[in-house]
Amino acid sequence: MNNNAKRINNLIFLLLFVLSLMVTGCNSKKESNNNDKISTGTDTGNDALDEAPYIEGLHFKEEVSLDYAECFSIYRYEEGYSVIEVNDGRNYLVVPEDAAIPEGTEGYFIIKKPVLNIYLASTSTMALFNAMDSLDVVGMTSLRAKDWYIDNVVSAMEDEEILFAGKYSEPDYELLLDENCNLAIENTMILHTPEVKEKLEELGITVFIDCSSYEEHPLGRSEWIKVYAELTDRQEEAELFFRAQKDVVDSLAQYENTKKTVAYFYINESGSVVVRKSSDYIPKMIEIAGGHYIFENLGDDEESASSSTNITMEEFYNQAKDADYLIYNATIDNPLNSIDELIGKNALFSEFKAVKNDNVWCTEKNMFQATDVIGNIINDYHTVFTDDNAEKLEFMYHIH
Repeated sequence: MNNNAKRINNLIFLLLFVLSLMVTGCNSKKESNNNDKISTGTDTGNDALDEAPYIEGLHFKEEVSLDYAECFSIYRYEEGYSVIEVNDGRNYLVVPEDAAIPEGTEGYFIIKKPVLNIYLASTSTMALFNAMDSLDVVGMTSLRAKDWYIDNVVSAMEDEEILFAGKYSEPDYELLLDENCNLAIENTMILHTPEVKEKLEELGITVFIDCSSYEEHPLGRSEWIKVYAELTDRQEEAELFFRAQKDVVDSLAQYENTKKTVAYFYINESGSVVVRKSSDYIPKMIEIAGGHYIFENLGDDEESASSSTNITMEEFYNQAKDADYLIYNATIDNPLNSIDELIGKNALFSEFKAVKNDNVWCTEKNMFQATDVIGNIINDYHTVFTDDNAEKLEFMYHIH
């Protein structure tokens, strides 16, 4: 073999060697960072294993099963660690008591157990803590006792077991520190006051942002109880409670949809009608209950993340005057006591079919805080649509 041929062979050998190193490198496990997933270079056939975040030194155990929720995932690891991924891009590492924080977790928000003296500023979340009997870990809240409709919370505040620590936008930082708060649970409103979030984190208080309001299925909101069970070690209680709510909704599947049309709304201070977007969870609750939301594709093309949209009274009249039912949303506005009060807001209401047929209902103030019993709320809707004597309900009442 001449020198040129030898050189060519050597080059081919070198090229093949480099290619083999590249292939081997692609098959190796990724270096740890907050966006990495466990990777073997091949499909393991185990979706949970393939999707679980890789954290150096932790061994993946299982992914928590979800029925309806789409805005979070929970991955559990050996030795009691877990990762909660939320679809807003914030990921949380839950660290067991007396355990070390692993290396390579700089991109995670750390929640260290035991979780005590929580500042709970996401008011719709309180019902989930109450449902799994874990109010003992809530130390402070953003509402005063008079603004709560959960009896156990009112009692706890009257006994000073839960303290008022200021609105979500103006928390009492000194009180939070005095009470050794290490976790603040906020809803997405905190994003409108980023300086508050930054201040809390600067003080060493982890901020967890609840995104349950973005769940498409109503029970997806209730399923966030599994997130808070992961923080408080109440997994069994949470699972039992959620299954009971799922059973309530499943029991409605045997009934045919009534096709009765429903308008859900309230009148704001400027006289505009505030209605839920068609993609919101309230219209879905109405559908599950056997009714049909009167507005089709309303507000679905809007860029705003708000669940509601404003329309003029004329627009509302044109689309909802023939609705079988009117349901007034008193979770935002003041409750109505009579049809005359509704007509007093706008005389056009006297011409609505539901008003003439005595089919006007009003929600109770407690409905917004009842995130835990979504199934019961849906059952109330179903009773309204199917029972001529639906006068004794938990979350709404008949207006005459």
